[in-house]
Amino acid sequence: MSSLFQPLTIRQVSLKNRLALSPMCQYEAIDGFVTPYHLVHYGKFALGGFGLIMIEATAVSPEGRITHGDVGLWDDRQVSGLAEIAAFVKKQGATPGIQIAHAGPKAAMQRPYYGDGPLTPDDHARGDHPWPIVSASTVPVDTGWLVPAELDLKGIQKVKDDFDAAARRALKSGFEVLELHAAHGYLLNSFLSPLTNERTDEYGGTLEGRMRLPLEIAKSLREIWPEDKPLFVRISAVDGSRNGVTLEDSAAFAKELAAIGVDAIDCSSGGIGRPYEHPSGYGHQVPYAARIKAESELSTMAVGLIVDPFQAEEIVASGQADLVAIGREALREPNFALRAEQALDAVDPASPFANWPRQIGWWLNHRERKLDQLGAYTSQSSVAA
Repeated sequence: MSSLFQPLTIRQVSLKNRLALSPMCQYEAIDGFVTPYHLVHYGKFALGGFGLIMIEATAVSPEGRITHGDVGLWDDRQVSGLAEIAAFVKKQGATPGIQIAHAGPKAAMQRPYYGDGPLTPDDHARGDHPWPIVSASTVPVDTGWLVPAELDLKGIQKVKDDFDAAARRALKSGFEVLELHAAHGYLLNSFLSPLTNERTDEYGGTLEGRMRLPLEIAKSLREIWPEDKPLFVRISAVDGSRNGVTLEDSAAFAKELAAIGVDAIDCSSGGIGRPYEHPSGYGHQVPYAARIKAESELSTMAVGLIVDPFQAEEIVASGQADLVAIGREALREPNFALRAEQALDAVDPASPFANWPRQIGWWLNHRERKLDQLGAYTSQSSVAA
């Protein structure tokens, strides 16, 4: 039996397998509202067999968006569109999750397909204008980027309130898993990292001070999010620069999150500090998931250049992580999970498409019997006389 296709129960939510769709922004929302694009986009991965469908970074406030195209949950009117997605995902047997976020110093930037940098006059002409941004300190992303204002205590309280309100809306929308985004150089990562946190108050200085705001928000979310539903946190296990957050820092952070009642750590890396000074290759972040799992005793989710079913199987079977998040490979192959199940021989050979959506599987099983009769196609194959 494949380890990758064993169910996983966290609290009282059961995932049908260990494959998750990694949250990947599409930058196609309108004023924070999802569109039919999002329903089709996430729907195809639910049809494609993933156990957990994690909706992209969803801004908790308008000023917390990365771009003008970000999905949001700062308005009650945004609930219905997301609820439609969550309901469709559930109907296909997958579990809907959502990541809530504040972009902090990386807010008010270009949509990646327009350049992935600071907004330019060309963006302004499209209607994408910048807005004031905030961070732990006044450290910009890079030369030429907007300089953020340092959040004061009143601003910090607003951020906390915004996360709380977004979590309540996520629950109302029907999501089963909530993920707090504390990675990739966004607001909460800017507090965690010594590269961007130059504060001298209780929210800066030592690791304890730098962890304070993310932990306060996580604690509040755990009180809001129902006891029977899982709470995840995505972290950058290491900053891009070796002078930033270390794996030891992240292990300590994970232990504090465990004490609050967080259930799983989604282990990514980078986002602050250039160039990226750590190993970068197939599965390069898996050791981070393994280390944090061992030290915190939390479930972990591995992500990053995981492109092959056997690679994903080994990660789970060896105990390095409990879940494997597939990102860009899923964009290339939305049926990655169903294909992986076949590759790992986790299906009935007499009916290899039985686990595909029934509207599709019966067609493919019928064709498979004919293909078995014909054998593999070659350029010499011809129609029988």
